[in-house]
Amino acid sequence: MNIDGIPTHTLRARPELGAIDIIDQTRLPHELHWVRVSTLDEAAHAIRGMQVRGAPLIGATAAYGLAIALGSCSDDAHLEHAIDTLWATRPTAVNLHWALTRMSEHLTPLAPAARLQAAWAEAKAIADEDIAQNLAIGQHGLGILRQTVRRHGTRLNIMTHCNAGWLATVDWGTALSPVYTAYDAGLPVHVWVSETRPRNQGLLTAWELAQHGVPHTVIADNAAGILMREGKVDAVIVGADRIAANGDVANKVGTYLKALACADNGIPFYVAAPRTTIDFDLTEGSLIEIEERHGDEFRLVHGLDARGVPSALHQLPAHEAVANPAFDVTPAHLITAIITERGVCEASKEALLAFYPEVADD
Repeated sequence: MNIDGIPTHTLRARPELGAIDIIDQTRLPHELHWVRVSTLDEAAHAIRGMQVRGAPLIGATAAYGLAIALGSCSDDAHLEHAIDTLWATRPTAVNLHWALTRMSEHLTPLAPAARLQAAWAEAKAIADEDIAQNLAIGQHGLGILRQTVRRHGTRLNIMTHCNAGWLATVDWGTALSPVYTAYDAGLPVHVWVSETRPRNQGLLTAWELAQHGVPHTVIADNAAGILMREGKVDAVIVGADRIAANGDVANKVGTYLKALACADNGIPFYVAAPRTTIDFDLTEGSLIEIEERHGDEFRLVHGLDARGVPSALHQLPAHEAVANPAFDVTPAHLITAIITERGVCEASKEALLAFYPEVADD
């Protein structure tokens, strides 16, 4: 997508330097800052500390992180240590584990001397596939949005939650890919952007939409219901961190509440995600591990002070007990459809297996 009109990926591979460059998303939306990642520990920190966010981008970063780690030594012990280190960074986003499993299966049979070059090539393949899958999601979602415009005949108002756009992937995004595709095709699209407390990923969504020129309005999370009730929302599209085999979806906490509001108001609720986010080994959403983040994410508010300096303010005393689950699970029966790189299907085990029949053969 575009930054100041320049097409840009969120991740830049530097194999000649044994490094990657990433956007430090903890500094957005106030500052665009690129960070060089050149060690295993830096790659693990980038994922754990949410310098990179979004399941697809986490997976691609982990793949490149493994390639970086093999630059110092590529024997079996170092390969296993690097995989274990990256595997432990985030528990919910399945793309992380998918990418590391794919890298391990590709690299383990090779002689240690051949692993480094192969690791960089395989990580690039994962990143390139992410771009292609997200572009396809956009094309399939465009069909849905065209139908929605024909029904309503006016400006198309899409609501989203968290950041499932370009910043959450290598390019295009998942939930926002149909929005960008629709905007580029000339459809009159407008996005309601939920702030997504406590990490405020919605501010990242607003930043990237502004960079691409897409009309949008930021709202408090709890304003979603009244906007739906007043007929100001035509559809909700969100991303996913993990989709169980039966179609249950884990996404940023607050997603479930939006799905409930959609059901009460007759508004379609779509999930956009590639195959890499579907965990066919997990039978239902209740089995998904929900990450519990540090309480200071909730106790502190980050922003710029009156002088424009990045600052953190306490909105709660340090001793105040808080709960900070990072995700919730939306049951399949609340989901209108899942938009994948292969098309649009209902959220069910049968429909997902029909789209990915190769899974049944594994």
